[in-house]
Amino acid sequence: MNFLEKNGLKIILILFLSFSYSITADTKKLLILGDSISAGYGLKESENWVQLLENSLKLSGIELKIINSSISGDTTIGGLSRIENDLRKYNPNYVLVELGGNDALRGYPIEKIKSNLLKIIEASLAVGANPIIMQIRIPPNYGKNYVTAFEGIYTEIAEEKNIPKINFLLDKVALDKSLMQLDGIHPNAKAQPLIAEQIEIEIKKIIQ
Repeated sequence: MNFLEKNGLKIILILFLSFSYSITADTKKLLILGDSISAGYGLKESENWVQLLENSLKLSGIELKIINSSISGDTTIGGLSRIENDLRKYNPNYVLVELGGNDALRGYPIEKIKSNLLKIIEASLAVGANPIIMQIRIPPNYGKNYVTAFEGIYTEIAEEKNIPKINFLLDKVALDKSLMQLDGIHPNAKAQPLIAEQIEIEIKKIIQ
């Protein structure tokens, strides 16, 4: 191998390593703090909308590492109890908060739910992470006054903290029985690509 060939290979190797490093260094991290809908209850990890979203973003050229810190049955109290540890551990650029549904299904006080969500948002802002709040909806059988007050807190928080709010991830699937598991609460595997597509459209407007 002559001088030019040796040095040519070195240059190619240096460029490759530099390119690889730039991707790693520039990769943003999104922490999802959610409940069973994001945890993928009843599904394989590969079927969950969170994994599908990360795969789709990568194919479109967006390097976004998604940390799924979602626990089935979790409430805003649970999310609040672990947000600071998650922020320290993962150092995310963005935090998507998908919580509150289980609180409402248990009839928790509206003001307490809002207070917990605000504290999660404030903890994220305090360390320089950009919070995103997801609208949560509940069945109408919990009473018009409670449903209206509960669903309204997400817009209130988004406006008070000047943060993005994205649509409920079940908006397009909840009323279609073929897209829901037998419990009527959790989306099935067929619904996951639709959820991932919806979230991707909204996330792309926020992630920069």
